[in-house]
Amino acid sequence: MTELRCRRDQIDGADMAELRLDYVEDPDVSAALAGRKMPVIVTCRPTWEGGRFKGSEEERRRLLQEALDLGAEYVDLEWRGGFDEVIQRCQGRNVVLSLHDFEGVPRTLSDQYRAMCATGASVVKIAIYANRLSDTLALRELATGTSQEGRVLLAMGPSGVVSRLLPDRFGSSWTYVGEGVAPGQVSLQEFLVDFRARSVSEKTALYGVIGSPLAHSLSPSMHNAGFAAMKQDAVYVPLEAADVDDFWTFGAEMKVQGVSVTAPFKEQILPGLTQLDSLARRVGAVNTVRATSEGWKGINTDVPGFLEPLVKRLVLKGTRATVLGAGGAARAVAVALASEGALVSVSARNLKQACEVAELVSGEGVLFPPAPDSWDLLVNTTPVGTFPGAESSPLPGGPFQGDVVYDLVYNPLMTRLRREAEFSGCDTIGGLEMLVAQAVRQFEWWTGLEAPIDEFRKAAKRALSRGQLHTSDDDA
Repeated sequence: MTELRCRRDQIDGADMAELRLDYVEDPDVSAALAGRKMPVIVTCRPTWEGGRFKGSEEERRRLLQEALDLGAEYVDLEWRGGFDEVIQRCQGRNVVLSLHDFEGVPRTLSDQYRAMCATGASVVKIAIYANRLSDTLALRELATGTSQEGRVLLAMGPSGVVSRLLPDRFGSSWTYVGEGVAPGQVSLQEFLVDFRARSVSEKTALYGVIGSPLAHSLSPSMHNAGFAAMKQDAVYVPLEAADVDDFWTFGAEMKVQGVSVTAPFKEQILPGLTQLDSLARRVGAVNTVRATSEGWKGINTDVPGFLEPLVKRLVLKGTRATVLGAGGAARAVAVALASEGALVSVSARNLKQACEVAELVSGEGVLFPPAPDSWDLLVNTTPVGTFPGAESSPLPGGPFQGDVVYDLVYNPLMTRLRREAEFSGCDTIGGLEMLVAQAVRQFEWWTGLEAPIDEFRKAAKRALSRGQLHTSDDDA
């Protein structure tokens, strides 16, 4: 109990604290409530509802009833726990009546919600698991179906994060944040600082990043810092989708104004766009789209973002450039290099895929690894070396006989590939420079404003230092 009270009193910035008695070995309700400085919700979740309480139902009921008797602001009671008499006795006051489904959206969700509302509980809480981004829309439908005023409607899992970040748009009276207690939770610091929760309303313009996985993308930190610096009423959130159609459904309902596009959707999203810029058409991939009156328009900022830090260090015309990898990022890099006159080769374990990328720029597909002394510039577009596999490298030990090594991996900031290349005398460039450069162009295209590049860079580094560790092969 000492640790629970200590953590309760250390909370800074929240409006209410949830006291999870099921996480305590010997729960003491009186001790948990004593001396509190903010309102609390007392919860003692059983294992059959996703909690950790392994005692008897009789003991659990005693703890929850005691919390009500001692004046807890709210006590969480499970809908499936049979608490009808308790709710009637207190006339629903101070009761959060909750239902959790860790598999998906129940077919009878609306019926269950109405039945829960009919109990008279002060707050009705529904937590479903979103297997698709569009699963969250079922919660918005609930919010318009009854006169229930107190409600919390959440979707768990990576695709449900948006319901936690934008409670107003899902009809919720409050939301929950924390250190991963539930699937998809964000920390209090992220919620208040990165996502600027106190300044977001239903009128706030909605932007985001679509892809999978997204849990540790740095894009929200950068773009939200940009919106804050430029005093824009806008918010940028992760939108982890099952497929492109999943996003189209969500985007139309939620009136999303623009998104960054990352793996695996950079090519898949093309058929749904009504306009493409010439660069995106040549690359065959987009990383940025926005909604217009004529439909969705797409561009590619990866190419100029990649080139910006490179052209300051190297004259590319006539340079022998080898690209490691044959995915979407490799396509953008190959086009970028060829546009500046470099002689491009693409090296991948799948020679057929390497040749397909090389054909975009009349280059050459070569077997992996590339031959020693065959390149002046080496660009890694693979995820190898990304945390937590930071001690791996696409070319362990080299040899590094060229001039510049450009690693698109940015977490860690200094990869093994770069360390070994620098030891051999090469100049190196890290992926954070490209990440910031392409994000700045996205921001400017969406807003028409000059992006505060220093704020983008500082926000990305802060997020990395907090341990927001990115694990996909290329970000937006």
